[in-house]
Amino acid sequence: MHEANLFMITFSAALLGVIPPGLVNMSVAKTCVNLGKKAGTVKALGASAVVFFQALLAIFIAKELIKNPNYKQNLLLAGIFVLSAMMIYFLVAALTRSSSSISSPSYKSSSQFFKGVLISAINIFPIPYFVVISTLFTPQNHVDFTLTTKLTFSFSAALGSMTTFMVYVYFFDKIIKENKTFKQYSNYFMAALMLCLLLITIYRVYG
Repeated sequence: MHEANLFMITFSAALLGVIPPGLVNMSVAKTCVNLGKKAGTVKALGASAVVFFQALLAIFIAKELIKNPNYKQNLLLAGIFVLSAMMIYFLVAALTRSSSSISSPSYKSSSQFFKGVLISAINIFPIPYFVVISTLFTPQNHVDFTLTTKLTFSFSAALGSMTTFMVYVYFFDKIIKENKTFKQYSNYFMAALMLCLLLITIYRVYG
C-alpha cells in the first residue's frame, strides 16, 4: 500500500511539474516540429531516463539537504550558470539560423536519445523538487527509503515526466505543424525562456 501511494503521488507530482513550458518539454516539441513525432519520442525517452537518476539522486541528498541548507543555494547558483549558457546557445542558434525552409531530414535514434539525455541532464531543477517530494514520505524528516521504495519513487518520477513529454509530442505536433512562426523563431523563444528562468533563479538566490 505504501508503494502504491508513493507511486501515485510521485507520478502525479512529476507529471504536473513539467506541464508548464520548460527547457526539456519545449526541446522535445521543437524536435517534433523539425524531425517528426518519432524523433521527439526518442528524445523524450532519453530525457525521462535522466529523470529516473535525478529522482534517485534526490533521495540520497535529502538527508544532506536537511543537515545543510546551503546545499540548495549551491544548486541554484549552478542553475544560474547553466541557464546563462543555454540562453547564449539558443540566442546564437537563432541568429545563425538558415532562412531556407525546413525539410524532413533524417536522424539517428541514438543521436536523439542522447540529446534528450543531455538536455535533461543540464536541467538540474528537478533535483531539489524531488528532494522535497521524497521527504513527504519520511517521518520526522528522516529519509530511510528501502531499495524497493527508492526504485518505485524514481520509476514513477520518470514515468510521470514521460507522460507529460508524450502529451507535448502529440498535441504540440498537431498545433505547431500549422504554425510556421514557431519553426522560424523557436530558438528565440527558447532563449527568452532561459532568460525568464534565469531571472527567477537570480531572484531566489539574491532576492
